[in-house]
Amino acid sequence: MNTKAIIARLNAYERLMRLDKPIGTLLLLWPTLWALWLASEGRPNLWLVWIFSLGTLLMRSAGCVMNDYADRNFDKHVQRTRNRPLTTGEVSGKEAWILAGFLCACSFGLIIKQDKLVWKLSVVALLLAATYPYTKRFLSIPQAYLGVAFGFGIPMSFAAVWGELPAICWWLLAANIFWAIAYDTEYAMVDRDDDLRLGLKTSAITFGSFDIGAVMLSYTAMFCILAYVGTLARLGTWYNVGLIAAMVMALYHNVLIRDRSREGCFAAFMHNNWLGAAIFAGIMLDYGVRMKAWPHI
Repeated sequence: MNTKAIIARLNAYERLMRLDKPIGTLLLLWPTLWALWLASEGRPNLWLVWIFSLGTLLMRSAGCVMNDYADRNFDKHVQRTRNRPLTTGEVSGKEAWILAGFLCACSFGLIIKQDKLVWKLSVVALLLAATYPYTKRFLSIPQAYLGVAFGFGIPMSFAAVWGELPAICWWLLAANIFWAIAYDTEYAMVDRDDDLRLGLKTSAITFGSFDIGAVMLSYTAMFCILAYVGTLARLGTWYNVGLIAAMVMALYHNVLIRDRSREGCFAAFMHNNWLGAAIFAGIMLDYGVRMKAWPHI
């Protein structure tokens, strides 16, 4: 194989893992960072932050490969996905399985020295990632399942820091489930016509004409739960500022999706990166100001 062919193959792997589209990694990373900062009360071990950040990238990449393998016979009929590497034949099914296995092995290698509870949770996380693509065949709102899969860095983070799973961990996961329903419904609204034709199930189809209201209601549930999480963690002003900033962004999403255009819905989905970042900034600033005010703590 010559150099040009090798570069072309690596490019295909990159697109298969969505390394050229980092939004998915970021939507997994923000909840993980929320959890690490909350579990450590603003003093996370930087090595742990690095492990979980890299693990998020690896598992999201593996999840994309598994998703594309599961959807390879559907993607060629969808405008947005018809040029994916597995659909076009640039990458074979066997190569996809080998790549996914390699990525999962690398991810597990990162946590090999962590508590056994983290190991057990990593197996659950893998099962969630592997089975999610198939939920679009039978679940009316597969986005809820995605919220669990995308938020499983939360219990893993608490397990790594605390060695157990406190109540706040599950509240944070619940908030992430509603967030995933909101942003992935926006995403599903882009493909609604194609998914209807193929007989797939998505929240955008299930909610029908109530899709916009369902998105905003999901955001509302998310923020209510996050407000309660702030109370449990005894967070203050800066956390609330971060939540308010995120709420304003969610209201902006209502403007973007109200005409249900592909461009507007996709823009709203992409904008969720900043919403997640605003919440993280509020958590980080609140703990940072507290530690500056009380350096002896």
